[in-house]
Amino acid sequence: MIRVIVDSGSSIKQNEKELYNVEIVPLKILLGDNEYKDGIDITDEIFWDYLINKKKFPKTSLPSMTELEEKVNAFLNGGDEVIIVTISSGISGTYNAFRMMYEDNPKVRVIDSLSCVGGIKIIVNEINKYRNESLDFVVDKVNKLIPRIKILAVPETLEYLHRGGRLSKVGFIVGTLLHVTPIITIEKGHVKVYQKMRGLQKAMKTIVDELENCDENYPIVPSYTYQTNNLEVLKSKTQKKHLDILTEFDHLDYAVASHWGPNAFGYIFVEKE
Repeated sequence: MIRVIVDSGSSIKQNEKELYNVEIVPLKILLGDNEYKDGIDITDEIFWDYLINKKKFPKTSLPSMTELEEKVNAFLNGGDEVIIVTISSGISGTYNAFRMMYEDNPKVRVIDSLSCVGGIKIIVNEINKYRNESLDFVVDKVNKLIPRIKILAVPETLEYLHRGGRLSKVGFIVGTLLHVTPIITIEKGHVKVYQKMRGLQKAMKTIVDELENCDENYPIVPSYTYQTNNLEVLKSKTQKKHLDILTEFDHLDYAVASHWGPNAFGYIFVEKE
């Protein structure tokens, strides 16, 4: 059987492991001198207090290679094969580190999601359809799906993209003065500005309109940070045919949420072929 391991950049929570049939290796989050395991020993209160009230920016680092090796070896020793799906190589060094560990092992495949959070959830759901097929067959299915996964997300403020190094100082100042609301996407694994809008309402309308190109055979993953207010408004503007394939709201993992800041929101879906 094929077993699946993801990092916490998938936004799959520890209590969702059975639902998605995965094991999770957590990214590390550094808040000053304190190190936490993403999704394990850090709470909303600790994380958002550091980001919002203390106005400090977290640092992240790779998951424990030892922990990954232990999980992989347990599966291999049980006669299984392993697929590891990582957060995009354009966002984190996790993929390259894991790939180097297992590039010579034919029973282990490391896949660069070129995505994160809900995009990885969609990939895992695809793998779950074919668990009893060959490793090559499943990897081929996933590699064909990955380019069709689209992330459209809106930060409530540009502050955190700037603090996290995703937006220049000039871009931050100009964008703030002009009340520019960027719709952010991940293109070929890298964070990009998809469109620049004037205000949250126009950004929401654009995202809802983009769903006309979604493949309704796959779920739409609604994602948010901190509070759901903006996402609830986006949902209220969404057509019923798309609401019917909406998953439960995904509260983004801390490693990704730090760059979006509080009250960011968006949809993740699969485009039509």
